Amino acid sequence: MSRKFKGKYVVIWPSNIDSTKSRRKGRKIPLKDAIKSPKKEELVEAARELGILVNFEEDKKYPKNWFSETGRLIVRKVQGKTETLKKIARKIAEIRTKRKKSY
Repeated sequence: MSRKFKGKYVVIWPSNIDSTKSRRKGRKIPLKDAIKSPKKEELVEAARELGILVNFEEDKKYPKNWFSETGRLIVRKVQGKTETLKKIARKIAEIRTKRKKSY
């Protein structure tokens, strides 16, 4: 992400909202708000449903977990990063329950 966008966008890694990760491994929100193993499609869908401008970069790897996890989501900064993460996690949980009910 270029320096000209600094302060206008927030970088979100799947580890930031993953309940299977520890704080040390990159989780940024409390366990009660986190979700289990978010997928990139869910991240993009949740951000779009919330009306947040989205760009997903697949060729990036999270520094704390560089060997397995790929991709990051770049969203326009509307609130603080933690609040944005909580909203996206809640929306993914909502999407998952809708899909579960439709089966």
